[in-house]
Amino acid sequence: MAINLVKGQRIEIGLSKVGVGLGWDPNERTGFDFDLDASAFMLGENRKLSADEFFVFYNNPKSPDGAVESSGDDITGGNSDGDDETLTVDLTKVDPKIHEIVFTVTIHDYETRKQNFGQVRNSFIRIYNAQTNEEIAKYELDEDFSVETAVEFGRLYKRGSEWKFEAMGVGYKGGLQYFVDKYI
Repeated sequence: MAINLVKGQRIEIGLSKVGVGLGWDPNERTGFDFDLDASAFMLGENRKLSADEFFVFYNNPKSPDGAVESSGDDITGGNSDGDDETLTVDLTKVDPKIHEIVFTVTIHDYETRKQNFGQVRNSFIRIYNAQTNEEIAKYELDEDFSVETAVEFGRLYKRGSEWKFEAMGVGYKGGLQYFVDKYI
């Protein structure tokens, strides 16, 4: 049974292949579709990217070590039964200089479209076993973030030889550029 995550909660992963799925429903109210984007920032000990290629998103769909891969960009949220975008993480392939992987969700073109997470319907991000599709944890995005346009959902981090997950649940205004500035 999946855990409904709360901010700051930490869980053991115990898997070698993890999926991070993002889903939302199309919007009929604002005149524009919502384009949510899942991204991963693979950080070194200094909490910065060791190279730009360790930022995985729709324009860089695979990390150089092959550990993180994006399913691509869904610009409408049309898959009402499941994930619209997915990041797959193979923890056995993560470059040794990577100490944590931060997962973010942002709204593309939020300024022009005057959008925020409070307007998105049924948005969530979930962690699941990528080999069995069994859901481990889920975070409902529209419940906690009413005016934000960017959310640090959570992070995988290494403690000794084990990978753990922490629900961060921190919202910001500023979209994807906010995180690029923070981690580069």
